[in-house]
Amino acid sequence: MSKKPAKVLADELKPFVAPFRFDGTGQFHLKSHKTDEKGGLDKDKAAKILEANRERLNDFQERLYAQDRWSLLVIFQGMDAAGKDSAIKSIFDGVNPQGCAVTSFKQPTSHELDHDFLWRSTIALPERGHIGIFNRSYYEECLVTRVHPDILAKEKIPPKLITKNIWRERFEDISALERYLARNGTVILKFFLNVSKAEQRERFLERLEQPAKNWKFSMGDITERALWRRYQAVYQDIVRHTSTSLAPWYVVPADHKWFARVVIGSTIVAALDKLDLHFPKVDKAERSEFKQIREALLKEGKGGEKKSTQK
Repeated sequence: MSKKPAKVLADELKPFVAPFRFDGTGQFHLKSHKTDEKGGLDKDKAAKILEANRERLNDFQERLYAQDRWSLLVIFQGMDAAGKDSAIKSIFDGVNPQGCAVTSFKQPTSHELDHDFLWRSTIALPERGHIGIFNRSYYEECLVTRVHPDILAKEKIPPKLITKNIWRERFEDISALERYLARNGTVILKFFLNVSKAEQRERFLERLEQPAKNWKFSMGDITERALWRRYQAVYQDIVRHTSTSLAPWYVVPADHKWFARVVIGSTIVAALDKLDLHFPKVDKAERSEFKQIREALLKEGKGGEKKSTQK
């Protein structure tokens, strides 16, 4: 990991973090956020930053795991082909899988539908010392269910509770959950990968034209693409109503995957850097005991060498 002082590291990463952060203060309009931002970088410079962030993340994760106090929840949301899967693969490359888990949320099962809308997410939350990555999340229950009301009908909620206020109530429930988690030591980072409709089209064509990527394409993707404006409006509403200082949203320009990864990686590293993560310290009594054990092991080694020489 970079040995730069915390302030120096923060200043270095700030241009790739601060412009994309929204914590609920002020106005938010999704259209005002560019999808093709490059941050003044080219691919070569971006590759160096990405590699440096991987090294930093690997070091931070070891300390996070050893300290066993904080946990990190990273949420990825975005339209189909926004780059969620590839971002997770690239940014967390090299991270010890023992302390990191990815959960992908797809269509709810019948068992999941027998619980409240937050249940399947809460049982997948990271424990202390761990990083939890949600590929889609409980936000789908304010997104897809809002665009497709028939899905909401399958959630077995008593009809009288499904009112015109249900989305505001779900925003309140989610914000309450995130506030609770933050107060108990879970750092929450939420990334909306903001891809343009034109770029999505190119990525769909790539999936159709390359046999190795055919499996990624679904006819349902085209159905959802036809509802683009509706999805954008709902995403705007989600970011507006669930951004807080404890759980801000990062609206990531996603037309250039390499720049999106710079933003995401820099944000994660900057957040972990603020936690003052360190390996647990050994007290004086334990150090004295360790010294005795070390001396005994050294003597044991010397005895073994003599025996092998006599043979």
